[in-house]
Amino acid sequence: MRNVTMAATIALALGGLAPATARARDTAAAATTRAPVDYDIAFPHPEHHEAQVSVTYRGLDSAPVRFQMARSSPGRYALHEFAKNVYTLSATDGAGRPLTVTRTDPYGWTVAGHDGTVTVRYTLFGDRGDGTYAQIDPTHARLNIPATFLWATGQDDRPIRVRFHPRPDWKIATQLAPTDDPAVFTARDLQYFMDSPVELSAHDVRSWTVADGAKRYTIRLTVHHDGSAADVDRFAAMAKKVVAQQIAIFGAPPPFDYGTYTFLADYMPQISGDGMEHRNSTVISMPRSLAAANFQQIQTLSHEFFHAWNVERIRPAELEPFDFTRANATPSLWLAEGFTQYYGPLAVLRAGEMPLADYIRQLSGTLNGLLNTPARRYGGPQEMSLRAPFVDAAQSIDPTNPNIFVSYYPYGAVIALALDLELRQAFPRLTLDDYMRQLWRNHGRNERPYRPDDLRRALAQVTGDQGFADRFFARSVTASGLPDFAPLLAQAGLTLRPAHADAAWAGATPVAGEDGLTLASATAPGTPLYDAGLDKGDRIVSLDGKPLADAGTWTALLAAHAPGDRLPIVYRQRGAERRTTLTLGTDPTMQIVPDETLGRPLTPAQVRFRRSWLGETSVGTAPASPAKTTG
Repeated sequence: MRNVTMAATIALALGGLAPATARARDTAAAATTRAPVDYDIAFPHPEHHEAQVSVTYRGLDSAPVRFQMARSSPGRYALHEFAKNVYTLSATDGAGRPLTVTRTDPYGWTVAGHDGTVTVRYTLFGDRGDGTYAQIDPTHARLNIPATFLWATGQDDRPIRVRFHPRPDWKIATQLAPTDDPAVFTARDLQYFMDSPVELSAHDVRSWTVADGAKRYTIRLTVHHDGSAADVDRFAAMAKKVVAQQIAIFGAPPPFDYGTYTFLADYMPQISGDGMEHRNSTVISMPRSLAAANFQQIQTLSHEFFHAWNVERIRPAELEPFDFTRANATPSLWLAEGFTQYYGPLAVLRAGEMPLADYIRQLSGTLNGLLNTPARRYGGPQEMSLRAPFVDAAQSIDPTNPNIFVSYYPYGAVIALALDLELRQAFPRLTLDDYMRQLWRNHGRNERPYRPDDLRRALAQVTGDQGFADRFFARSVTASGLPDFAPLLAQAGLTLRPAHADAAWAGATPVAGEDGLTLASATAPGTPLYDAGLDKGDRIVSLDGKPLADAGTWTALLAAHAPGDRLPIVYRQRGAERRTTLTLGTDPTMQIVPDETLGRPLTPAQVRFRRSWLGETSVGTAPASPAKTTG
C-alpha cells in the first residue's frame, strides 16, 4: 500500500521510521494528539479455528462509534464478506462498564454512551489459509488483517499497536514494525495495518541482504511446512537468485519500510494455493510441500516479489487510497498484474532455475490461449481489467458467459511479450526492462500514482517516439489487436507454428459421464460445435451415424476425417433430441518451438537476441523437445 508516514515522535515511539517529507509531517501532525489504537489477539481454541480479539480506542468524542469489518482486501478486487465470521461481540467503556451495541446492517456495529474509551471484544472464526482470509488451527494462525480485525470508522489516521499471544512454539512473521516486546508490533495507520498479513507458526527462517548503494535491506524467507531444513535451504538459494534478477531489472531494490521484506510462505496440506502481494511482504502458499511440488513454488515467489515495484509502488491511481468498504477496480490490471505475470517466470529462467523447454512450454500456452480466445471480440485489456470484481475470487449463483472474459493476467503477459519483442526490434538498445525503469522513475520512486494515459506517455519517453507509443496503445491497449508474433519470435530463433496443422477439429471435447458423452463447458464462438448450435450440457448421441460411448470414440472419429468434412450429429439439448450437421474445422492451436529442435542452427544474431532476452542459460544447453501447448 501507499506509504504515508507518521510524525517522528509517533514513529519512533511505535517502532517506525522518521518522516521523509514535510508533507508527511504535516499529514501526521494531527495524529500526535490521538491515542494509538490497541489490538489484542489470542488463540485459546485453535482446534476449533477460533481467535479471541479485542480493540481499544481512547480519546474519542462523545458521538456514537461505528465499528466495521472490511468488505475488500488489498490485492483483491472483488467483495469478500469478512463480517460473517465475527460473533459474540460486546463492548465496554474505560471503566469496564458494559455498553449497548446496536447492529443495523450486516457489516458493522454501533456503540453509544461511552466515556471516550471503547473496547470491543469478539470471536473470530477462520479456516481458509490463503492471501485473503484467515486460518487458525493448532499448527499456525495465518491472518489477513482485513479478515481478522474490525476498526472504528473515521479513525483511519491513528497509529496502531497489536499484541499477539502466540502458542509456545510459534514465532511471528509480518511486515508490521517490531518493538522491544517481541509480541507487540505497530503500524503507522489503518492503511498500512490492513496491508500487513501475519503468520504465527513454528516456521523456518532464512535471510540475506541486498544493497542499494550504502543502504542495506534484509530479505526474509519464512516457511511454514512439513518438509526438511534442506528443502528450505534449496528454496532460499533459488529465491536469492530470482530476487537478484529482479533487482537487476530496476537497478536497485525498492526502499523497503523498516529495512525488511518478508516472504510469508506456507506449504501445508490444509493451506489453499495463493500468492498475495503487500508493500513489504507477500503471502505465498500451496498445499504441496516444496519437494512434492519439485520447488515449482519459486514461480509464485517470483511473481509476488515483482509486485514490490509493480503495483505496490508503481501504483494505479484508482487504488489510492484503498477503500475497504467496496470493490476496488482499475483499468490498468493488464500492466499491474499482467506485466508481473510476464516477468515472474522470465526472472526464474534468467536466474537459471527453469529449463528453457519449460519456459517455452509456458509461453506457448499463454500465447496460444490469448490468440484463440473469443473474449477479445468483447473488449481489450482495459475492459478485462475492469471486470476483475466479477472474477477475482468473487462468488455468485448465476452463471456468466465464459466467452466474454479472458484474465488480465495472461492478457497482460502477452502484451508485455509483444512490447518487449517490438522494442527490441524497433529500438535495438531498448527492452521492456527499460520501460519498467521509466515507470519506476515516473511513478515508483516518488510514489505518484499513475492514470492509464501516463503509461502511454512513459513509453513515448523511453523510446523518444510518440508515434510508436500511440500506435502500440491504440492497437493493443485501448483496443484488442495483437501483432504478428511469428517474426517477433523469429528474432530469438523461435518458430511459431500450428501444433496440429492438418488435424480436423470441432472445438470443445466432450467428456464421458453416466449419460454418455456430454459437453462439460460452453462452446466458443467460431468453433464448429458452437456454429452447429451445441452448448454446455448437451449430450452427444451419435456423430456421422456412429454411436459414441466414450471420448476415445469421438477422438478416433475426428482423426478419420479432414477439415471441411460435414458430419451428421445427433444430440440431446435440455430434454429434446436434435439433429444437425457439424462442419469440421482446422485446429487453431499454436505452439512455439526452438529452432534448434527443428534442426535449424541459430544465427549469431539470434543467439545474441535470445541471451539478451532470456538470459545466458537459454542458449547452449541440450536441445529441448518440441513444446507442448495447453488450451
